[in-house]
Parts: sequence; structure tokens; C-alpha cells
Amino acid sequence: MPKIVNPQARRQDVVEAVLRIIAVDGLERASLREVADEAGLAVGSVRHYFAGSDELLQYSFATVVDRIVSRLNDSLPGVTAAGSRSPEQRAAVLTLLGGLLPLDETRAVEACAWLAFKNSARIRPFLAAVADRSHREVAAVAGQVVAALMPPDEPQESLVLEAERLLATVDGLCMHALLQPGWMTAQMCTDVLERHLDGLSR
Repeated sequence: MPKIVNPQARRQDVVEAVLRIIAVDGLERASLREVADEAGLAVGSVRHYFAGSDELLQYSFATVVDRIVSRLNDSLPGVTAAGSRSPEQRAAVLTLLGGLLPLDETRAVEACAWLAFKNSARIRPFLAAVADRSHREVAAVAGQVVAALMPPDEPQESLVLEAERLLATVDGLCMHALLQPGWMTAQMCTDVLERHLDGLSR
């Protein structure tokens, strides 16, 4: 009796292979053949789930975005429900922002893919829509974090600027942590975020 294959599980296996390749060798190596080899599948099996490399990369990018945004949204209630500027709120904010940083192996692989896909979207139009969605959804979370931290009468334009400044800080930390992990450790990332939050509170 042939083994029943769960299509969604198999697609996720292929995505994991894509992410591993990107983390080790970069997006350029994530061809159908390389992905099939990494996943332990025949190329024909990968083509059964994805029509071509564009569809595979677009789906993989969307999967990474979904994972990261879901992680942020899971942490958001702790930020908005805790008392303003309380230790509990600060801890919740650090947990949420840590969801964007390569603080463990899983998040490091996702961060590599996140940055690689967003950079590639500049020259690969089929990735542009997912890149736009990733920025909008992450910016929306950043906006809610900033709104929870700042005085209720803060002008809207100030909230927008602070949300963008927060995103720029986190993006910079993410890149530095991936490129210089010996220096930009998890503790250093946390220390920089703490300093940024101090300035935001003032």
C-alpha cells in the first residue's frame, strides 16, 4: 500500500530546504535541483508542488513573513495589555522585538531568508508584493508598540517617525548580528534595544 503524503507537510519540507540553502549559501543557489537535493526529493517531486523556481521562492518568502508576523502578533497583547512603562510592558516589548532578531538558530535562518528575499525583491518583480506586505505588516506592529510606549496625546506624525526609527534600529541590529555574530551577540542586541527604549520613553 503506497504511503500517503500530506501535501502541506511536503511543501513545508521543501520550504525548510530553501531556507537552509539560503542561510548557508545564499538565495542564488536555491534552484529547484539544489532544493530537491537538500530536501531528499527528486526534482519531479518538487515540481509536483511548485510549478517552477519563481513560485517556490515566492511561497517560501511568504512563509517566512507569515511566521515572523505571527510571532510578533502573538507577543503584541503583552505590550498593549501591560501597564504603560511598567517592567512587564518593557519585557513584553523586548520579547516582541526579539522576534525579528537572529537570537537562536531558528530565528537566524529566518532572518537570513527575510533579508535575502527583501533585497532580491528589488530586482525580482515576482517577490515585490510579498516584500511590500512584509513591510506593511511589521510596520503596523511597530506602530502599535510605539503607541503603547508613548504618551496618548503624542501627534500622529511623531508616532509614525518613531515607528520607522524603531524598525530601522531593529533592521540594523538584525543585519549586524548576522554579519558580526561574535560582536553583536544576543546580549548586545538586547542592550541596544534597551537603550533605544529608554530614548523612546523620554
